[in-house]
Amino acid sequence: MIITRNDKHKVNRLQDYLATEFEMKNLGGLKYFLGIEVARSQRGIFHGDCKSIDTPIVQNHLHGECLDQVPTNKERYQRLVGRLIYLSHIRPDIAYAVSVVSQFMHSSSEDHMNAVIRILRYLKSAPEKGLMLSKHGHLNIDGYTNVD
Repeated sequence: MIITRNDKHKVNRLQDYLATEFEMKNLGGLKYFLGIEVARSQRGIFHGDCKSIDTPIVQNHLHGECLDQVPTNKERYQRLVGRLIYLSHIRPDIAYAVSVVSQFMHSSSEDHMNAVIRILRYLKSAPEKGLMLSKHGHLNIDGYTNVD
């Protein structure tokens, strides 16, 4: 059975069925997903205002653990990196940068947080990149990458 959001009767039946199997409630339209705010427009989903940047990580980066680094808010760092990990599934262009910053989940510093902020600024500059999941009736998948 194919269900679209335009078919209110089928959507309601599906919600009723799921409610018998799971404890759930209808919260309306999607506003947050995995802690990331979803802002919609005619063109798609976009990020809020920030200064954009061209690359997700500094070339020849040297991120590591050093004793003289200033620690950052560990919980905030872990939340941001966790969300970026989920996002990297549909944005393979940030996968390497996210893998680097995820190595410091338990000992993050301001330098590591700055690297996370850089990834967010990169995402702002390239909202059209990623995997487009559209309905065309075919099962072909085209993949593109640019790895240096």
